[in-house]
Amino acid sequence: MLKYAERFDDRAEIRWMPYLMYFHPTDHRSSVVNTDRLGFRIAEGPGARASAGGNVPDGPVNVIAGSSTVFGIGASNDGATLASRLWHLQGADRPWLNFGGRSHNSTQELLLFTLYRHLLPRIDRIVLLSGFNDLGLARLPRWMQGDDGAFFNCHEYYEQIDQLKIRQRREAGASRREANRVTDRSAADLAVPDLDTQIADAVERTVRHLDTWRLLAAGLGAKLTYVLQPLAPWVREKPAPEEELIFGELDQLANFGKAYGDISRMDVGRRYADELAQGCQKLGVQMFDLSPLLADATAADEWLFVDRIHFTDHGHDVVARLLDANL
Repeated sequence: MLKYAERFDDRAEIRWMPYLMYFHPTDHRSSVVNTDRLGFRIAEGPGARASAGGNVPDGPVNVIAGSSTVFGIGASNDGATLASRLWHLQGADRPWLNFGGRSHNSTQELLLFTLYRHLLPRIDRIVLLSGFNDLGLARLPRWMQGDDGAFFNCHEYYEQIDQLKIRQRREAGASRREANRVTDRSAADLAVPDLDTQIADAVERTVRHLDTWRLLAAGLGAKLTYVLQPLAPWVREKPAPEEELIFGELDQLANFGKAYGDISRMDVGRRYADELAQGCQKLGVQMFDLSPLLADATAADEWLFVDRIHFTDHGHDVVARLLDANL
């Protein structure tokens, strides 16, 4: 996890980009995580390595997209990520490429694929394993949401834009007081949405973006599957012994429950999954909720999570086998 913290979390160096806002460092090398010239994590299959901006197989290929869970935070090496495990499970002639973007929401996940799809050969299957970030970000105040939802670090972006607007107004002759009004926001804009609104907004955005994924997949002749990613408290009420120790230590640094509130409850996770399933059914998109499948497939004391969102190597392996069995 220290190797990830060096370059791949909010305390590290963020690679700011147009359109996507941010993506991973390029050509990063370590014993744990490696990226190509564009920042995609390298996947490892039987005797081969591949990525969108590196060694691209002749095709056909499969793509697993999403945020940091797909990227593989927590995996001890590139070969332990979901893309790599699926490639090993399905054989050398069925390569999987990692299209995970750390801290991306559904808008950014869609943009990432749209911007770099031209680098890929024929695609057989697209798996979008996602969901938590959109729900977590729906907790931010209304003024940060915009048309396509809030994104991580958006407060820094909006603060910089506000300062630019203030400077431009001052240069145009406005008084300091008039210029500073750009930061005035109503009580409604500053309020945190209630739980019903959070779920409704996250579902609406996810399903809206899934409709575009559906059209892209149809045009490419690829099979699309949406998978709601597991969250540790959505899988089981009581964590495994190792997880309990880790979660307790992490909560001393940043209180997960305070940050994410009600959405970390199992009943909320099931409700979110049910509403997403209704949206996917209307679109004709295959969808399944991985949390109950993971709970049924593992013992209560199996160590699956390195934090409440990301997996251990064993967790990656179990999830990859569940994906393989249900696709």
